[in-house]
Amino acid sequence: MQPFLWLTKLPKKKLHYVLVAAAVLLCAAGILKWKEHSHPQPVTQDIPFVRTAVIGADAPPQGYTYSGEVRGRYESQLAFQVTGKIIKRNVQLGSSVNAGDILMQIDPRDLQQTVNSSSAQVYSAESQLKLAESNLHRYQQLYTQNAISRAQLDQYENAYEVAQAAVRQASSQYAQGSNQLDYSLLYADKSGVISSLSAEAGQVVSAGQTVMTIVQDGEREVEISVPENRIEELRKSTRLTVSFWALPNMKVDGKVREIAPMADPTTRTYKVRISLVNPPPEIKLGMTAAVHVVGFDGQTPGFTTIPLSAIYQTNDTPNVWIVTDQVVHLRTIQIGSFGNTQVQVLSGLNLGETIVTAGVHKLREGQTVRAKGGDSQ
Repeated sequence: MQPFLWLTKLPKKKLHYVLVAAAVLLCAAGILKWKEHSHPQPVTQDIPFVRTAVIGADAPPQGYTYSGEVRGRYESQLAFQVTGKIIKRNVQLGSSVNAGDILMQIDPRDLQQTVNSSSAQVYSAESQLKLAESNLHRYQQLYTQNAISRAQLDQYENAYEVAQAAVRQASSQYAQGSNQLDYSLLYADKSGVISSLSAEAGQVVSAGQTVMTIVQDGEREVEISVPENRIEELRKSTRLTVSFWALPNMKVDGKVREIAPMADPTTRTYKVRISLVNPPPEIKLGMTAAVHVVGFDGQTPGFTTIPLSAIYQTNDTPNVWIVTDQVVHLRTIQIGSFGNTQVQVLSGLNLGETIVTAGVHKLREGQTVRAKGGDSQ
């Protein structure tokens, strides 16, 4: 307070003037301060960064991929032609066999007894034939001597013909029994690889029951299952590429060879066989394969894929943010199937357009943004 002691020494009139002047100065300073704060300050607009992607024509072609298995062009299911008990199996799963190799054998004892019985019947019929032939010659001489009637001779001629028929019948039964004895051995009719076994030694099997499958040497192809809504697209495809899980650096061209006429009753999908064009020897039966459909009639399929993070959902409608001159606009799209991180877009996007792939939930219509990134989709 000492700096202000001089005020107490002033006359009252001068003190009044001093106080009035101080009040005026304070009011002027307050007015200036109020005017300074009353003027609006310029607002700095916050322009957010967003990650974008370009729907470009130079993007890799999109398509469908189907998993499958390497199979043989020709597969034969082998079975015995007679009923019996399997006593020997000479092959293992995956064994390579040649035409004429014995694969399995069933117990031939009953069949051998049938052959022995048929053989005895043949000997009996031949003996009856010899007797009938001797009688016929004898009675023919008696007939020439007019010792017997024509009716008696006809009886012996008929007996001779019956004996001949009995021999033929017994011989046929013997041949049939011999064939069945031979059927106790299961032969490989073609060279190939054993792909499946469904019977073991000691098992009783019936005639026609499949006991193994052999894949013939030669062409290789891939079997895939295709849903019914993709059959026509696959039928019209002009280019297929096949890759293999065990051979990551190998891709082989393929072509549709066969489409099943009916869907599988369980999976409701159609079996499709894809022929491999010039397959390398490294491709083995049973390998896991992926068939990629990359074009229909020389054109890429009518859809592209975008990241799931680019989808902005309003109620049940999927949308994306389109960036035009650094301004975003919301557009409705039609989507297809989903992947792990991607989704198919069937319509609503054009080549060359830029979409926002991150930060879509922080944007509003007509907002200015700054793009960050620009990967092609």
